[in-house]
Amino acid sequence: MTHAHLTSLVLSLILLIIIVVLQSNGKNIKIWHMVLRASYILIIVTGGMLFLAAYSIPVSYYFKSILGIVMIGLFEMVIVRKQKGKRTDIIWIAFSIVLVILFVLGFTLPQGFDLIK
Repeated sequence: MTHAHLTSLVLSLILLIIIVVLQSNGKNIKIWHMVLRASYILIIVTGGMLFLAAYSIPVSYYFKSILGIVMIGLFEMVIVRKQKGKRTDIIWIAFSIVLVILFVLGFTLPQGFDLIK
């Protein structure tokens, strides 16, 4: 299930990049935005399955779950604020920080990948 969760997250990041580029070119992003929202469902479902599959649920899993929901909120904030023509600098910084924390937590928690063997 870890692979599905990571794949859905990477898919969402790719879709976000596509949407931001299309927005910069003044194109219509409604369909892309709906596809991105569908990928949120994949992220939440696979994340929930990983959360429930934990033998004992330490606090770090709760922290990662909350940060994951914050991340989805930041995805939406970037897109909507850009549509309205507002500044997104601070949102991008928060997005980057939360993304790094999520990846570090995801790879270090017991159900993550063992990068160092």
